Amino acid sequence: MNKENRPETASRFFVHESSYVDEGVEIGEGTKIWHFCHIQTGAVIGAHCSFGQNVNVSNNVRVGDHVKVQNNVSLYEGVELEDYVFCGPSMVFTNDLTPRSRYPKGSAGYKKTRVREGATIGANATIVCGHTIGRCALIAAGAVVTRDVRDHALMAGVPARQIGWACECGAVLNGDLSCPDCGRRYHETEDGLAETR
Repeated sequence: MNKENRPETASRFFVHESSYVDEGVEIGEGTKIWHFCHIQTGAVIGAHCSFGQNVNVSNNVRVGDHVKVQNNVSLYEGVELEDYVFCGPSMVFTNDLTPRSRYPKGSAGYKKTRVREGATIGANATIVCGHTIGRCALIAAGAVVTRDVRDHALMAGVPARQIGWACECGAVLNGDLSCPDCGRRYHETEDGLAETR
C-alpha cells in the first residue's frame, strides 16, 4: 500500500505519511511506524512494535511483538527478531559474508541472523550475518558481533567478546549471578544463563 491508497489504519496501527509500505505486508495491532520508513513486500511485523525514523524492513523479514527499532536501522532479508528485541540507533545487520556488486547472490545466498526474545543491541553495533543473539543478551554500543551469543551474555568490543552477564531487566549481574536491581538470580546452562526459581 502506498501513501495514496493506504486504507484507514488508525484503529489498528500507525504509519506516518512520509513512510511507504509495500503490498503484501502484515503489520500487527498497535504498531507505530514513524518518519521515512520503508516496509517491503512479505515483511511480517508483530503487534505493539515501534519503528523510528529512517528504518528499512526488507522483503520477508520477520519481527515479533513489542520490538523497538530505533532510527537509521535496516533489517535485511534473512533477519528475524523475536518478541521484545531492542535495536539501538544506527546499529547494523548484514546478510552476506562476501558481497560483490558484480555477483549478487540473491535470497538463496543470504545468511540468516536470529535475535532471540528480549535481546538488546546497542547503538552503532554491527551484527555479522549467520549468527544467533541469545535471549536477553546485551550487545554494547559499537560492538562487532562475529559469532553466536549466549543467553544473557554481555558483549562488548571489536570483535565482541563476553565481559559479563545481563539480567532480563537489563542490569549487569553481580558475580554471584544475582541482579542488583530486581533481585532475580540465575544459574549457568549450556545456552548461557537461566533464571533460578
